[in-house]
Amino acid sequence: MSAVEAVADVVLVERFPGVDDYRRLRSITGLSPKGEEAARRALASTLHGVSLLRGDEVVGMGRIIGDDGCFYFVVDIAVVPELQGQGLGHRIMAALDAWVRERAPATAHVSLFADGNAKYLYEKYGFEQLTKSVAMAYVVPSAAT
Repeated sequence: MSAVEAVADVVLVERFPGVDDYRRLRSITGLSPKGEEAARRALASTLHGVSLLRGDEVVGMGRIIGDDGCFYFVVDIAVVPELQGQGLGHRIMAALDAWVRERAPATAHVSLFADGNAKYLYEKYGFEQLTKSVAMAYVVPSAAT
């Protein structure tokens, strides 16, 4: 199967994958791993999500979290490595962007963290690097540490 055929077989659906697929996609795409309990809680709080399916296999995902009024955060954009670089990230972002633009009230703040060259994808959807704000975060350590 050629790369074009592989991408043509991929369908975007307006739903987020389950816990197992979510954790698998995060792992194989280099995103930070998440425990089962953390993933279960997080997915229950998804405002909107999309999945890319190739047959029954989930090969991509993206979701929006937030308070559904003032703040929306685009997270978990991931495409399996063998299908990256073929426009599937654009399909995910186009669907998420359309949903936010249709739903979010004026003055809502939409944000995301961009890793590496992904910032060039996000710029196409109006995201820009902030000059007044600095991204800050920490990861809760496991009880075992």
